Amino acid sequence: MANQNAKGLKRLINACFFSVAGFKATWTHEEAFRQEVILFLISTPLAISLGETTIEKLLLIGSVVLVMLVELLNSAVEAVVDRVGLEHHELSGRAKDIGSAAVMMSLFWAAITWTLILL
Repeated sequence: MANQNAKGLKRLINACFFSVAGFKATWTHEEAFRQEVILFLISTPLAISLGETTIEKLLLIGSVVLVMLVELLNSAVEAVVDRVGLEHHELSGRAKDIGSAAVMMSLFWAAITWTLILL
């Protein structure tokens, strides 16, 4: 459990360690996140070379970063739902479906961004 009394620099250092642990857990347990990181590693050099302006480059890269951010949040929701119970429950299924829909929307947004900028 996090040290609730940590303040200032110690709190920031603790937060960094917790964030790294979150990235490691997501990388280990979520194949979709690993795929999105690979997509990011491939698309970033493409965005840098294909984007004509700094804004275009940032939009191309940012749209893929958005996908990874939404995936992190979706993975957190799924982990909490699974922690509560693995038996089927309508609300648990709904929470997971909504998280999945958010990831899909971010993927569509990335595809639209790339298509409109590159065309």
